[in-house]
Amino acid sequence: MKIGELARQSGLTAHTIRYYERIGLLPRADRDHARQRDYDASILTWIEFLGRLKATGMPIRDMLRYAELRAGGAATEPERRRLLERHREAVRARVATLQDCLLVLDGKIAGYAGSSERTNDDDAINPRPIHDDERHAVQRQQRSGSPVARPARAR
Repeated sequence: MKIGELARQSGLTAHTIRYYERIGLLPRADRDHARQRDYDASILTWIEFLGRLKATGMPIRDMLRYAELRAGGAATEPERRRLLERHREAVRARVATLQDCLLVLDGKIAGYAGSSERTNDDDAINPRPIHDDERHAVQRQQRSGSPVARPARAR
């Protein structure tokens, strides 16, 4: 497929595709008789995976390292796994932080529901402190794949 079609199907711009190819995130495309890039449709799966790595905050240097290892074949699988495991832990830590923030936001929003009864508005105060045991319970549920239950909020 030509670069325009790849851009349309992947959601990337042609400029981004050429950039990814230049820095090594995408393998060099074959060229047709007119010297235009001609991509195999299987590259869409790789681009989708790169998008997921990017969405989860993987640094470009780690994405490049993963791409380099991937090009090295099956012998690099243990190292690729370690790289992804480290990234997974970083993502889990960020998710836990975001969950803590979400609880604060939920508490603040709930507080506004009864705002006519309040006399002050101290946005710096956490309406309900997050305790380590709650954080660890949420993390255990995430690792097990169970749906995350939100703890009850005290008023």
